[in-house]
Amino acid sequence: MDGFAAVDFVFAREVLQRGIAALYLVAFISTLNQFRPLLGEHGLLPASDLLRWARGRKRMLRPTLFRYVTYTDRRLVALCGMGIAVSALLVAGIPQLGPPWVPMIAFLLLWIGYMSIVSIGQTFYGFGWEMLLLEAGFLAAFLGSGDQPPPTVVIVLFWWLVFRLEFGAGMIKIRGGREWRDLTALTFHHETQPMPGPLSRQAHLLPRWFHKDEVLGNHFAQLVVPFFLFAPILSLLANWAPELVEGPLIVGAVAAAIVIATQCWLVITGNFAWLNWATIVLAFSAVGIPSTGSAPQPLYWLVITSAVGILYIAVSWPALHNLFARRQLMNASFNRWQLANAYGAFGTVTKQRIEIVVEGTLDEDPDAAEWVEYPFKGKPGELGRIPRQFAPYHLRLDWLMWFLPLGYSLDDWFTVFLVRLLEADAPTLRLLARDPFGGRKPRWIRAVAYRYRFTTRAEHRASGDVWVRDRRRVVVYPIGR
Repeated sequence: MDGFAAVDFVFAREVLQRGIAALYLVAFISTLNQFRPLLGEHGLLPASDLLRWARGRKRMLRPTLFRYVTYTDRRLVALCGMGIAVSALLVAGIPQLGPPWVPMIAFLLLWIGYMSIVSIGQTFYGFGWEMLLLEAGFLAAFLGSGDQPPPTVVIVLFWWLVFRLEFGAGMIKIRGGREWRDLTALTFHHETQPMPGPLSRQAHLLPRWFHKDEVLGNHFAQLVVPFFLFAPILSLLANWAPELVEGPLIVGAVAAAIVIATQCWLVITGNFAWLNWATIVLAFSAVGIPSTGSAPQPLYWLVITSAVGILYIAVSWPALHNLFARRQLMNASFNRWQLANAYGAFGTVTKQRIEIVVEGTLDEDPDAAEWVEYPFKGKPGELGRIPRQFAPYHLRLDWLMWFLPLGYSLDDWFTVFLVRLLEADAPTLRLLARDPFGGRKPRWIRAVAYRYRFTTRAEHRASGDVWVRDRRRVVVYPIGR
């Protein structure tokens, strides 16, 4: 590093800018495909109802452009189109060819545009990786362009983001369920996670000692390693002691490599939308490559990035305090702009997998009917179907279905969802793997709870199935038209 410029982190900036832009691209495509049937004008939880409620009570939502222009599905499509176009340009590196204010404007457009969606997304956008993407996009706006090194203060802020993300998740686990302390959490988690991937069953069937080692490795990666992400800050001493540069850079790169390796294991054993992919991209912020080059930064850019650093010092105190608080918050934002957030995931692990299976029938008598299951794209259903890999794409309906049986609390959206199936509503049916009735309206719809577990190796050889299930109870008795 030289002065205010992080000359050793030009490669890190390339990964950050293009990687974060790629995640925004996925997020806007996901929104384009799913927002309208979930939250559009005729969605399960119409965003326009939320906006009217907020206006009538003069309540302040999080910042959204739809506070100033009336929400319509067409405007949502236009916003997604803008996000997809700007994201694609950033992935290609085109705005980065100009002065630093050009990529800054591009990333701020993504940040404001996606925040406008998340702010009205209600439960379908209530995931920690939404605020993570927003915060990453805001910081990426100040990484500068290709004709000069990135600002040191912004690179350090990325380390602070990864630290909160990883250390926060580690502390949540230590303070959470006993299974993280007695090292049994991953004995269950591969099977009971929200949306397993194609290799989740193989991971689940690994020996118990391996699962205990997994937990130990997780604790090391999340509770110890994050502190070493800050080691490259010592290379600031290069002006006085050049021989000190390489060591701290190596320590930071090794810490980043450990974070990346653990996240890659999560990528191949599960489907956590873009959470793991974002962590991998962000961890590259600590990968420094020794460089002797330097370039002057415009005065206005130093002023802007210094102001961002001061802003983060001011807004980071609640998140810092939360990391060491006895009642630690998980995935919490302490300001309307969702900057310097608290992160964390899976403080407790469910011990068994309960799935809500939605069934329909064309028969008139529900008691003597032949019921047919509605297959979802990602969540477990058919016993012989191997789970698919969807991440970093986010299947929002499938994820919300996982939360339903936790206490058997059925949200308002689920009732509307069943009604839409009774109506054979085409946009809703496109959220599923297929329509078992080929466009015909079922006479009755019901929801049944089943316990699922992965087949053992012997069971799989005998039946070819991936899952075994047993029926527990009817959650929603037949409703008809």
